[in-house]
Amino acid sequence: MDEVRRLKASKGPELRLWGSSELLQTLIPADLIDEFRMWVFPVVLGEGKRLFGNGVPPRGFSLVAARRTPKGVLLNTYRLAGPLPCDSAAAARPRRRVLVQP
Repeated sequence: MDEVRRLKASKGPELRLWGSSELLQTLIPADLIDEFRMWVFPVVLGEGKRLFGNGVPPRGFSLVAARRTPKGVLLNTYRLAGPLPCDSAAAARPRRRVLVQP
């Protein structure tokens, strides 16, 4: 996790994580994810991997962008709004973002 923190603090392009649910389960509790891009498809498959597994601390999200494709796929972008209950006194520091696109 220290290396990810170092990369986020350095100058450079955004860091992106594409669909690695196992790594995601480690980054979320460490507060290393800044933005989630979730694609919601209008189908039910029954079972699958959990995006937010057991042990992930509760967090609030703010919807910052939403689009819909002609086939009904929702492309939503969320940013962390903080732990629940939300601590509004904490100021956000400028840093590189880690984005998740499952």
